[in-house]
Amino acid sequence: MNQTLASHVERDVRIATGDGALAGDLVVPAGAKALVLFAHGSGSSRHSPRNVWVAERLHSAAIATLLFDLLTPNEEQRDIVTREHRFDIPLLGRRLVDTIDWAATQDDLFPLPLGLFGASTGSAAALVAAAMRTDRVSAVVSRGGRPDLADDALPRVVAPTLMIVGGRDDLVLELNRRALAMMRCDKRLEVVPGATHLFEEPGALERVAELASDWFVEYLIVEKAS
Repeated sequence: MNQTLASHVERDVRIATGDGALAGDLVVPAGAKALVLFAHGSGSSRHSPRNVWVAERLHSAAIATLLFDLLTPNEEQRDIVTREHRFDIPLLGRRLVDTIDWAATQDDLFPLPLGLFGASTGSAAALVAAAMRTDRVSAVVSRGGRPDLADDALPRVVAPTLMIVGGRDDLVLELNRRALAMMRCDKRLEVVPGATHLFEEPGALERVAELASDWFVEYLIVEKAS
């Protein structure tokens, strides 16, 4: 479905993978200057309300967004029972690479500087993909991420990386600090005071969106324009 609004264009997309196709929701605001691909966390999908909320805030910064499913419909059904795919970071990373490569074939998306936004296990997939496509990925943001699951990909990431963690998410905060120590790119850790893993506290998700937007504007729009 294609839908044109006064301020942006929305379309449903299908991204081919070796095992089928991934469903995605693409939004390109008028005058878009960058593109951000969203990698959702374990047990979630492109309909993640938190990712959708952050994506909507990026549109106001002239950033196009693509939220897509990391698993095919058959895999999602199997994973509900077996949970065999949600922590398969190599698989999820390859799916993100497939999507990066797909975007490069789209005339309206290829010229746009590209960033990745990963949540929970999706942040590990984003970092794996960033290490595999250093020529395409120009910025990464992780929300409540598990970058430790990216393992040996961490030192190979060259894109500037922002990790956002809730101040009350103690274990994940420590895992992010350890992961950052392994990375050699421009990097920063932002702790949202009082927030837990899902950033459900008043104002917490707004702060995530603000930090992510500023990071992407700085490294996708301002840097590319200079």
